[in-house]
Order: sequence, then structure tokens, then C-alpha cells
Amino acid sequence: MTSTPDDRLVPAAESDQIGTLAPVRLRGFIPSLEGMRALAAFGVLTTHVAFQTGHAGGAVLSRAFGRLDLAVAVFFALSGFLLWRGHARAARGLRPSPPAGRYYRSRVVRILPAYLVVVLAVLWLLPEAAGVSWKGWLANLTLTQVFVPLSLTGGLTHMWSLSVEIAFYLVLPLIALAMCRLTGDRARFRIPLLLAASALSLGWGFVDLPVSYGVNTDNWLPGYVSWFAAGMILAELTVGTAGRWHALAQRRLVLLLVAIAVYALSCTNLSGPPGLVQPAPWQYLLKTLFGAILGFVLLAPLILGDKAEREGDRAAHRVLAGPVGLTIGRWSYSVFLWHLAVLSMVFPAFGIAPFSGNMPLVWVLTVVLTLLVSAASYALVEEPARRALVRWESRRSQASTRGAIGTADSAAITSATNAAN
Repeated sequence: MTSTPDDRLVPAAESDQIGTLAPVRLRGFIPSLEGMRALAAFGVLTTHVAFQTGHAGGAVLSRAFGRLDLAVAVFFALSGFLLWRGHARAARGLRPSPPAGRYYRSRVVRILPAYLVVVLAVLWLLPEAAGVSWKGWLANLTLTQVFVPLSLTGGLTHMWSLSVEIAFYLVLPLIALAMCRLTGDRARFRIPLLLAASALSLGWGFVDLPVSYGVNTDNWLPGYVSWFAAGMILAELTVGTAGRWHALAQRRLVLLLVAIAVYALSCTNLSGPPGLVQPAPWQYLLKTLFGAILGFVLLAPLILGDKAEREGDRAAHRVLAGPVGLTIGRWSYSVFLWHLAVLSMVFPAFGIAPFSGNMPLVWVLTVVLTLLVSAASYALVEEPARRALVRWESRRSQASTRGAIGTADSAAITSATNAAN
């Protein structure tokens, strides 16, 4: 892998609490994470196809399809890792703290352009969304639908998770600020603090808030802190020296078996009944716990495993980091955004009645059409928006540099004039 500023070895003095076996090499872009993002997107797509074809409950395989909603935990853990690792590195003195302004701008450009296109298309064109009130329009356009009664609209119901993610984006710099004193030797307390916050969040289902009918507080950020924290803890583990968690990450088969076992448990009533029935508070607790564990064990080998260091990420993870995985990973956000609207149109377009079976056919049609729409969305909306932000940030940086040089020149001239006088 080409050397980057993030490929530095972390000095032992800056290691965290996990051990002192060997220094960890910081990595920049990790291709296999793109492939994992693609798998998570297909997991969300598959669980919705299963539900709308009547295969999300009852038999063992149907329960497994229905519980693929835990793919959202992988998305949240990925966000936690990718957005927190800059703060984890800054706490060890390996880089400056990420600027909040630039961070917020990148999140806005990453999320809103493609999202708004989908919302406008669905609310204007999808029959299921006909008759949505102005409050519904406003809630969906502002990603506040989890706080507005009965505003989860046909073709857009899955956006509750994006609303949760936006809430996490908003508070992440505040979390970093709250932990700003945990630097240097005190950085060893960062992981225990994240674990404590995760444990506390598991009790969110037991909190009874006086909310309006049609608002489900299970879909609020506090209930999913553990899913984001799974990735944040992995970010903390990437800075410092290798220890027991890194050793465990090398045992890919063991972690795969753990993931299978946890997923099997999540497919039982321990995580709640199948379908849209709201789980009891203790079932919600277990479901979020299972999701946090899955997010951690699925990502740990990709992030902490040393096989990628020895062979390169693409050689170590041929499927996830291969051309197909990378391509669909780049499209995965649009896959997530569009798949439910596409699924809603597949039924009438191909003369298939909802909840009447035909899951394999509906799945194939939905995947193919969603990929086509997603490729267009990425090429026409996401990538142009990203490039526009890069150009804007570059111009802004150049203007700032010129301003600093001008100020320095003026100061030098003034100093020389004073000296001459």
C-alpha cells in the first residue's frame, strides 16, 4: 500500500491500555470496508424484500431474512469508526483535531444532495406517498421524521436510520469536546468511557417519554449509541500498540463463528417478534446488544487484522476489496436511498401482488433496478457534489494561505520601516 501520513508507527509511549505486543501501523483508506458497506446495503434491501413478499417471519429462513435489519448496525459502526478515528489520533498527538466546520460541510454534502433528490422524487411520483401533508413533507426534507408523528412515508420508511445517523453526525464534535482532556496518558480512559456510554444506552427501551402518538422513541439516537460506539472503539484500538483485541482480530474464523451465533440468537424472540411488532424493552435491549457485537466482530478483522498489512487489503480480502465490492460500496449510499422506492414500483410494474411470495424474483428485479438507479445517482449527484466541495475547500485554503502570506509581508514591511526609523 502506498505510504501516507497515516501510515506512521505509533510510539509505545502513546499506546492505549490494550497491551504492548507490537506497534500498530495506522492505515488510511481501507478498501474492504467499502465491500462491507455494500453487503450492509444488500442486507437492508433483502430484509425489506423479505417483508414485502411475506418472508420475514415464521420459518427459520424467513426469520433470518427478517433480522437482516441488523445490517444497519454495520452502517452505524462504520460511521463511528470512520468519523472518530481522526479524534482518536488527535488524542495521541498524531494529528490536529479535525476542524468542526470542515467536518459539518463534508457531512452535508455527503448526505443531503442525493437524499433530497430521492425525497422529492418519491413524494412527487410514488403513488404510496400521495396525499402526504405539508408536515410530512417538511419532516422528510429535514430528516426529522423520527420526531414527527406518522411522518414515515411509503418509499421512505427506512429513512428513520438516516435520521439517527444525522443526529450522530451533529453530536459527534460535542462528544469529542467532552473527551478533549483524555489525551496522552489519560487516553487510556477513552475506551472505558465509550463502553460505559454503550452500556447505559442499552437501557433506552425502558425510558418512558411523554411523546405524541405515532412517534417511536426506539428510533432515536440514544438507543443506538452502542452501534456507533462499536466503531468508535475500533478507531481507538487502531492507535497504540497491538494487544489482545488485535490478537483476537487475527482469528477470523473465531469471529465469524461469533457473528453467526449472535445472529442466530437475534433471529429468535430474544430480539422481539418478527415483522413490525414493537419489541418489549428487554427485547430491544438484547437486539441493540446483538447489533453492537455484530458490528464489532464483522469490522474488527478488516480494521485490526494484520493480514491486510502483510498482503495488502485487496489480496487479504479479495471479495470485499475487489472491483465489484469497491464499485457497489461506492454506490451503497444510493442503494440504501433508492431500494425501497424501487421495490414499491416492482410490484405493479411486473404484476406481482405484495405479500404473495415470489421473493427470489422480486429480489433479483429490485437489485438490478436499484443498482442501475444507484449508479446514475452516484455519477450525477453524489460524485459531482463531492468534487464541488473539494474544489471549494481548495480555493478556500488557497485564499487563506494568500491572506496569511499577505499579513506576514505587511508585518515584515512594518518592522523594516520601524527599524529604519
